[in-house]
Amino acid sequence: MTEAKQLPERSSLPIDKTWDLTKIFKDDQAFDEAFQALSDELKESAHFKGTLGKGSTAFLDSVENLLSIYRKIEVIYVYAHLKNDQDTANTTYQAIYARASALYAQASEAVAWFEPEVLSLSDETIWGYFDENPKLEIYRHFIENILSERPHILSADQEALLAGAGEIFEASSNTFSILNNADLKFPVIEDENGEKIQLTHGVYGQLMENTDRRVREEAFKGFYTVYEQFKNTFAQTLSSHVKTHNYKAKIRKYPSARAAALSSNHIPESVYDTLVDVVNKNLPLLHRYVSLRKRLLKLDELHMYDMYTPVLGEAAIKYTYEDAKEKAITALNPMGDEYLNIVKDAFNDRWIDVIENQGKRSGAYSSGAYDTAPYILMNWHDSLDQLYTLVHEMGHSVHSYFTRNNQPYVYGDYSIFLAEIASTTNENLLTEYLLETETDPRTRAYVLNHYLDGFKGTIFRQTQFAEFEHFIHTEDALGTPLTSEYLSDYYGELNQKYYGPEVTKDPEIALEWSRIPHFYYNYYVYQYATGFSAASALANKILAKEPLALDNYLTYLKSGSSDYPIEVMKKAGVDMTKPEYIEDAMHIFELRLNELEQLVESLA
Repeated sequence: MTEAKQLPERSSLPIDKTWDLTKIFKDDQAFDEAFQALSDELKESAHFKGTLGKGSTAFLDSVENLLSIYRKIEVIYVYAHLKNDQDTANTTYQAIYARASALYAQASEAVAWFEPEVLSLSDETIWGYFDENPKLEIYRHFIENILSERPHILSADQEALLAGAGEIFEASSNTFSILNNADLKFPVIEDENGEKIQLTHGVYGQLMENTDRRVREEAFKGFYTVYEQFKNTFAQTLSSHVKTHNYKAKIRKYPSARAAALSSNHIPESVYDTLVDVVNKNLPLLHRYVSLRKRLLKLDELHMYDMYTPVLGEAAIKYTYEDAKEKAITALNPMGDEYLNIVKDAFNDRWIDVIENQGKRSGAYSSGAYDTAPYILMNWHDSLDQLYTLVHEMGHSVHSYFTRNNQPYVYGDYSIFLAEIASTTNENLLTEYLLETETDPRTRAYVLNHYLDGFKGTIFRQTQFAEFEHFIHTEDALGTPLTSEYLSDYYGELNQKYYGPEVTKDPEIALEWSRIPHFYYNYYVYQYATGFSAASALANKILAKEPLALDNYLTYLKSGSSDYPIEVMKKAGVDMTKPEYIEDAMHIFELRLNELEQLVESLA
């Protein structure tokens, strides 16, 4: 019997394909020293409590102490979570991550008094301090943000209690993560060559693109068999996490968990509703694309495991990691030298952890702190999709680099609402580059198929997730028990609405909610769809070389949190309070769907 393919152990990976975390701490002992130093500093931070009313100097000292604590804990936490994610089964780094998480909660508790104490002062007193002490001016927007939350901040004691319960509030999410990434054991299946393959999160995604339908079906059903076994556990973790969101919103006097989540970035709830409305009005476009997929695959029945395989068979193009690096640099050339130099640093200075190994966290992300490199986690498989993932995460990392090198620490981060625009602008540039340079009709058709699939996954699918996320929060707020049956029934119907009548109603897909980590992120997913839509508009401006388009875009990347996200995007050239940017993205989807339909007719 052929032996099943196994992922490599972490220790066997080539060093140049792993991230260099020694730039954060040279070793675990250095981490321990920083951990202890901050633990000691937290004990001293209590001295600042009660001093905000004692003058502008005391106020400034307290602000700087607060930021100093968060700046240090973020470095500690980033090191711990990156180490843990590179091998979630490594108990040493499980422990380090747990310690860092606990210290983060302690740090939050130690400074929880700050915002309530700021709010105890009158506006006249606070702005008087700013008039008196020029060193405070840099913190004006930071303090304005706090004051805007007056109706929702609790007393100092209550804030301390909430901060101290941070680990408890995250328990459901952490349980889901460990179960999903480390403890679930997926079956072994046979690939198209009869070789046995151990299913993992990364391998599953790859097999859904396999051109052998038997392989796709076996992987799909085998994968969801595992989630079926644990559906009640996953329903409990998700339900508990939703209850946390609703509880926090209630005690902070928000009308809903969604209002609370969006208020932190000053995003009107109408932005969320507009997205859902515009996407729902355009679902016939998705149904049309799904119908084309069914026809091109020559299927009597189209199943959900047929939704990701290329409609034109084996990929006309596939990239190794080394090839992808070159393509990424060329595709991003319209961004200019300042941008490209950072991309090259990412490749040359080991910001990227490339290869999937045993126990490694699934998926891909960009992560870091103000004082670290913006690291990228990948689980590389040679494919066009991985090239897209690479430029996507590179968009996040370059955004982080620009922000941290152009803003002081207090504004050295950015909201998720802004983050997804930077990443998907890169995806749009890559698509345009491939369509401009690939002349072979079959290759062009493959790129168009990939683009349409990406649009489907980023705008249609993430809006579907957004509808589901809002539904479960609303239902929990009404007192409805979120059982696995209730969640699955709703999700199955929602999936059918999005993909339309041409798709067979597979019972397995009703369990998809159980494996989506983003449902634990608190109204996160809608920003993928709004971000992709805005990115489409910005990419078009840059490629058309509109006056100041690139300068305005780079200004956005460098703005951090120095202004509210909606205002940052207006300066970049997109008003996200209106529906036009989403409608424009739908127009591009339709044009490329038209082109693919015409192209495949010529290939027939």
